[in-house]
Amino acid sequence: MPPTLASLVQHSSLRLVVRAGEDRLDTPVRWAHVSELADPVPYMEGGELLLTTALTLDAEDGEAMRRYVRRLLGAGVVGLGFAVGVNYDDIPEALLDAARAEHLPLLEVPRRTPFLAISKAVSAAIAADQYRAVTAGFEAQRELTRAALAEGPDAVVARLAAHVDGWAALYDAAGSVVAVSPEWAARRAARLTPDVERLRERPAPASAVVGGTDDRIELQSLGTGRRVRGALAVGTGAPLGTAERYAVHSAIALLTLTTERSRSLQAAEHRLGAAVLRMMLAGQSEHARTVAGDVYGDLLDAPFRILVAEPAGGEPAAAEPPLPVLAEALEAAAARAGEAVLTVPEGDGRLVVLAGDGGAVVSASAGYAEREAEDAGLYVGLSASAGPATAAVAYKQAEQALSVARRRGRALVEHEDLAAGSVLPLLADDAVRAFADGMLRALREHDATGRGDLVASLRAWLSRHGQWDAAAADLGVHRHTLRYRMRRVEEILGRSLDDPDVRMELWLALKTTGEGEK
Repeated sequence: MPPTLASLVQHSSLRLVVRAGEDRLDTPVRWAHVSELADPVPYMEGGELLLTTALTLDAEDGEAMRRYVRRLLGAGVVGLGFAVGVNYDDIPEALLDAARAEHLPLLEVPRRTPFLAISKAVSAAIAADQYRAVTAGFEAQRELTRAALAEGPDAVVARLAAHVDGWAALYDAAGSVVAVSPEWAARRAARLTPDVERLRERPAPASAVVGGTDDRIELQSLGTGRRVRGALAVGTGAPLGTAERYAVHSAIALLTLTTERSRSLQAAEHRLGAAVLRMMLAGQSEHARTVAGDVYGDLLDAPFRILVAEPAGGEPAAAEPPLPVLAEALEAAAARAGEAVLTVPEGDGRLVVLAGDGGAVVSASAGYAEREAEDAGLYVGLSASAGPATAAVAYKQAEQALSVARRRGRALVEHEDLAAGSVLPLLADDAVRAFADGMLRALREHDATGRGDLVASLRAWLSRHGQWDAAAADLGVHRHTLRYRMRRVEEILGRSLDDPDVRMELWLALKTTGEGEK
């Protein structure tokens, strides 16, 4: 503990006497400062014990002393030491009354006690407190290091919470709580997820203070580069002291090293996953299971789905590369659910993920797409459910869904949705629209001259599958008129309507341009 006014009063060699402010003697003293100025406030920083002989003070003027005491309190002075037997034989009543009225601790300093002795006592006490803090900090560092080596991040969080006499929580890169101590702090830590997400948006290292005076929480990012790999929350009832600060900094360093070591292991797992995936896609599922061992549990045997993601063209709106962020989000979802997941960053700038069908990873991919993928500049394709024998088919399905997502400008497309929908949205790109416009342009130009309504007639005839009477009735014309118009269509286009390919292309052209809906 730093020195207080009470500890100085109890110092037997100083012989200080309390004359006012007895209820504030537990206030810490940051320094002892001597000043004979009538207004020493410009030279105060706060927390000082001010020592004076009242050489330039009109200490017997009640109004002057009230102003003087108020100025000292306003500057954060914690106490006033008044030397008696120098300029005044006793502390003037005016100063005593002002100090008592404002509850400013006023200490009587006997003539035989030099101010230098008080300054030395304060300095020695501060040095001793700092030494204790540093010693305690080094001890905390050793204990946290032993915990990290022997037991892992959970033990580090538990030891840190004990050292700061509060609580601590560790978050992964996605902002989810992975360790908390004590257990009662779990709910409090979970409510900080939005604050952790905001911290993640800032380059590492970053920190923030949240909460009130009763539950002051410091958030610290984890990571050696600019990307945040996780976060540490420390909750206490008061600002951290020197020893506690040492413990927090040690925990940050240890957890960062643990995170980076985990990422090295993750990189090795990605290389293993790439080999396993190649075998699965080549139809060598038995070899893949042999190579993988127990790394992926029963993932390679159970029904699974394959996800393929790639960044959109141009600069993404997100500050971080989108594929690593997606990979971390899916791996974090798998860890929380106790599931296995195989993630493979491909060299061509894509991410391939093999995850259990109906599990947390598949759900997380859909949730990520809804929340962030469009802003991050990502397209995601998801296969239908598959097994070891159809892994190559599932990969092809994911690629097809990804292609559709790119065409439609959608964050995520599932292959199952394609089979249930229409083929027309797949043709909604500039190349197909240009083809459709070119195919129908001559018919539109003919109609613009007022010499007939070939486009509408063609649409009616095709919609009735070439049935003359039904199509003519829809148009309100005689069927011979309709036959004449269809011969004009063939003449203008130079193509026969008896050819099913021609009829298909014309119908798709009408649907693509919206003229098939009229």
